[in-house]
Parts: sequence; C-alpha cells; structure tokens
Amino acid sequence: MTIVIGFEGSANKIGVGIVRDGAVLSNPRRTYITPPGQGFLPSETAKHHRACVLSVLKEALLQAGIQPADIDCVAFTKGPGMGAPLVAVAIVARTVAQLWKKPLLGVNHCIGHIEMGRLITGAANPTVLYVSGGNTQVISYSERRYRIFGEAIDIAVGNCLDRFARVIKISNDPSPGYNIEQMAKKGSQFVELPYTVKGMDVSFSGILSYTEEMAHKMLGAGECTPEDLCFSLQVTRISTNFSKNS
Repeated sequence: MTIVIGFEGSANKIGVGIVRDGAVLSNPRRTYITPPGQGFLPSETAKHHRACVLSVLKEALLQAGIQPADIDCVAFTKGPGMGAPLVAVAIVARTVAQLWKKPLLGVNHCIGHIEMGRLITGAANPTVLYVSGGNTQVISYSERRYRIFGEAIDIAVGNCLDRFARVIKISNDPSPGYNIEQMAKKGSQFVELPYTVKGMDVSFSGILSYTEEMAHKMLGAGECTPEDLCFSLQVTRISTNFSKNS
C-alpha cells in the first residue's frame, strides 16, 4: 500500500491531505477570508498559510491515524497559483520531506484537479470542463498529455465570480462563489449580461465590466435586486460554458 501526503496552498485555502491507494484518509483545510468587497493579497495569504500549516499537518496525521514513518511520499502543489502562498507551502513540504527522509513530488495544480475528478467518478478518459479561480478550460487527454481545446481568453469564471462579489459586497465566507449560488436561488428577474463565445473559447470580461459600470445604478434605481444579479450571472455563465461544449 502506498501512502502519500499532499500539501496544497495555491490560493486562499491551505490543505493537507493523506491518501492510501486512492482512498482519502484525511483532508483538513483552512481558508483565508477577507471582508466583503475585498480580495486576498498574496503576501497576506502566505502569512495565513504559514500560521496554519503546522496545525493542519498535525490534524491530517491525527485524522488518518498515520505516523510520519508510514508515509511513502510527500507531494505539493508546484503551480499554477499565487506565487507567495505557493512558496510558503512548498517550503514546508520540502522541509517535511527532508526531515522524514521521503521523496518529494511536485504536482501541477490543474492536473491535480482533473485526476481527483477521475478518482472520484471512476471516469477512464473524460473530456473535462475545468472551472476554477484562475482557469476555465476544455481539456482532454491526447498523445500522452493533457491538451487544451478551448479556454477563457481573458478572465476565468472563478475570477469573474470573485470580482463580481466584490462589486456588490457579497461575503467571502465561506466563498464568494458559494454565496452567489445561494443568493441566485432567491432571484427571479433575469438581467441580460454580455458575453462572447468564439468557437471553443469564451470571454467573461464583458460580464464583469458591465457589472462594475451598471450594478450600483440598477440597484439604486430599484430595477433589480442583488439576488437578481446573482441569478442572471449564474444563468449566463452556465450557458456560456455549455455553449462551448455543445
């Protein structure tokens, strides 16, 4: 049996997971949360990760019932992601690997997401719609590597959601995307938002620019509610992503 411990800190969440032959034994996490209307700065996020990582590591070992001697390999996110948080977590992973005398494995963040999805679903060779904070891509495995067949040409869906939430002051706890989804369930009026699909590529900057310019005017005039804007954003972004995959 192979046991791997992995450190992830590419954005505002720090996590340590332990996996044994594909079974997740533990996966504790901590999230750096900023006030509504604010994003998270790389330096402050890295400071948060440095303060949390050792307690999260201890928690992961305790939940899994594993000792350092049982670990076969130490893995960490090598990118893509935010530079300072990545470095903060990578240093801890390298130090742990040296102290425990274990091999160290750097993992591509995007491929980690895809392989996690394959593990959970059991899909052998999927075509993937990969949607995260920094990426919106259609990916498939071809000729011994993952290849991108379509992507956002400006900002990713996750980035669009984060910045949309800042514009209308939606809470970052537990995450902007989750709160937008919950508010969207209460919306009833559809507000048309601009977007572009170019073949297999898509653009979300128009949605964001329109929201930044018009949201407060529309809300102030009573033309719609924040819930209506969330509903409209969710419908538009889902339509956009599925349009490029149909």
